[in-house]
This record gives sequence, structure tokens and C-alpha cells, in this order.
Amino acid sequence: MIEFTVPDMTCGHCAGRIRTAVSEVDGKATVDIDIARHVVRIQSSQDEALFRQALADADYPPA
Repeated sequence: MIEFTVPDMTCGHCAGRIRTAVSEVDGKATVDIDIARHVVRIQSSQDEALFRQALADADYPPA
């Protein structure tokens, strides 16, 4: 399980963009998003660095 804190995630639109970024790295990944806590959890066999970069590229860099 990969877990990121994403301070800039504040709404459902943000969560949707994050889901899209994750699916571009791994379309089969399971994503759990807690907007209130700014937490994104990803279940995937892909490397954490790929997701970190994808979120940064989507303008939601993890802390």
C-alpha cells in the first residue's frame, strides 16, 4: 500500500484528477481518497516514484 499526503487536494474535482493520474500509471490500481485528511492510498504493484511523479505532473504534488 502506497500512501501520500496531498495538501492541495481540497474537493471532489481534485480527487477526480488524482484518480485519473493514478489510472494513467496503473489502470488496475485501487485508489482510496480521504479529501478531509488530504490522504491518497494506492494499492498497486507499480513503483511509488511513478505515482509521486504522476501526481506532481497533475499539479497535486505529495508532501
